Amino acid sequence: MDLTPSLEMKAPEAMATSRAPVIPAAAFGIVLGLGGMANGWRAAERLWHVSPLTGQAISVFAIGIWALLLIGYLSKWIYLREKALQEIEHPVQCCFVGLIGVSTMLVGGLCLPYSSIAAQTLFWLGALWTVIFAVWRTGGLWAGGREPVTTTAVLYLPTVAGSYVMAIVSAPLGYPDIAELTFGAGFFSWLAIESVLLNRLLTSPSLVEPLRPTIGIQLAPPAVGSVAYLSATSGAPDMLAHAMLGYALLQLLLMIRTLPWVMKQPFTAAYWAYSFGLTALATALIRMVDRGDTGVITSLAVPIFVLVNVAIALLILLSIVALARGKLFPR
Repeated sequence: MDLTPSLEMKAPEAMATSRAPVIPAAAFGIVLGLGGMANGWRAAERLWHVSPLTGQAISVFAIGIWALLLIGYLSKWIYLREKALQEIEHPVQCCFVGLIGVSTMLVGGLCLPYSSIAAQTLFWLGALWTVIFAVWRTGGLWAGGREPVTTTAVLYLPTVAGSYVMAIVSAPLGYPDIAELTFGAGFFSWLAIESVLLNRLLTSPSLVEPLRPTIGIQLAPPAVGSVAYLSATSGAPDMLAHAMLGYALLQLLLMIRTLPWVMKQPFTAAYWAYSFGLTALATALIRMVDRGDTGVITSLAVPIFVLVNVAIALLILLSIVALARGKLFPR
């Protein structure tokens, strides 16, 4: 029996599959870091009257990376559907899928100075994805059956990160009530999940090396939450704003303390887990000074903004090198 025709039919499919980019959902964390840095420069532009060109360039770069990653991720569902299904069913990697909606909302916010229609469209599309995924994923988690070793900081992504970014972006779009509601959803989700994660870190086996960079997400809830709270409120920063920022600074010191332990894992895109929290911390400090804060907040704003810019530049450089070596998104 001649099998040549069937082999010829399968060849194009196999070639397309081999060429399809394998983009993990976790890669959208890069967009969060770049978008957060763009927002930091926008805040610096208002406070220190720096040139808007840097913030605009980072915004365009972030939007471009988001578009490329989105194309690559959708291609995975077309050519590597089995891998996409495995990812969304994985006890750890599944939570990163929520970043697609979160990054889309953030990109919508970056588009606001240029196109209100694009900003509104991307915000609502991202918000819809975020809410649907967060409810679906969190409901599944409530059913139990997880191994304790799979409990990592990625649990923050569906509800905490999604709610906070919704608050940050909805306020300038003209939805202050949504900003208040979603800040509350993110804030109380953070408090509930934090205790679970700390219990796991303190009482369960150490995180395996490939998962250790996810510890960087620990900085994000108080730092991004500070920006979300400032977005949902007005006037001089109050006690809660200072309290959240204080906890973010403590988390920053813990990130530095644990970095040698984390760096046993060679550099991959997973290290961008630190980026959103770092950029949010810098942005929160600048916004608080802009709204009348003085004292230690003023003293910290400039050095932390500089250090965060250095950290993001280093992440970009290491990512380019890893991409050239084919190690940015390891299998």
